[in-house]
Amino acid sequence: MAIPDVLLLLGVGLIGGLWNAVAGGATLFTFPALMIVGLPPMVANATNFLGLLPSNAAALFAYKDELREIGRALLPMVIVSGAGAVIGSLLLVWSDAETFLVLVPFLILTAVLLFAFGERARGALVHFAGAAQTYWAVAVLLFLASIYGGYFGAGLGIILLAVAQLSGYSNFHRANAIKNLLATSFTAISISVFGLGGLIDWTAGLIMIFGSTLGGYLGGRLAKRVNQDLLRAAVTLFGLVLAATYFWTVFISS
Repeated sequence: MAIPDVLLLLGVGLIGGLWNAVAGGATLFTFPALMIVGLPPMVANATNFLGLLPSNAAALFAYKDELREIGRALLPMVIVSGAGAVIGSLLLVWSDAETFLVLVPFLILTAVLLFAFGERARGALVHFAGAAQTYWAVAVLLFLASIYGGYFGAGLGIILLAVAQLSGYSNFHRANAIKNLLATSFTAISISVFGLGGLIDWTAGLIMIFGSTLGGYLGGRLAKRVNQDLLRAAVTLFGLVLAATYFWTVFISS
């Protein structure tokens, strides 16, 4: 791999890890960066899971007390989420490259909408479910969300947070601990499936990991010192431009 490509992946990994720790949504620019260095769309998507893994896993250490308190109740959620992640990952492995390319602008737009309006959607879900929530309804929601997570996954954190709260964990820190655990577990599962399916560019992914590990550490220290609303607005605007660019490329210019 050429030195400029290595530097780009290190840089985008650093920014991605930092961004995920502060505001989330790093996939909206790490995914296209992997395509810029020459990876096909499906390989770029799969490799992105590997490259951003530290930014998901690093938060678990900060929530070890909450996870210990929840204990065995985590197991059913991890199993349901893992099953969905396997299906979503296999769907990507079995996808035709041209079909995935057509889906890319829609996936990016979905991620942007989840990122921009996810908090409102989470609040609405928690509010309207209320006492009417059922164990199986929440399990189905988690399963479907994890299928999307295994296939593309950008913007999923907000939905996982809603699932945790619908499961009865109204305390934000406990809900966030569950969200981080589920995100880490299905990311690891997806990486395994993609690796067996030959979709991961290990060189590019490992280079990005170095950057995202440092970025996640720095982001954790800076998270409470920056204006997250401005960052989220910037990510949303960038995502909309990116989605429009892919819609133009896939459906008009071609």
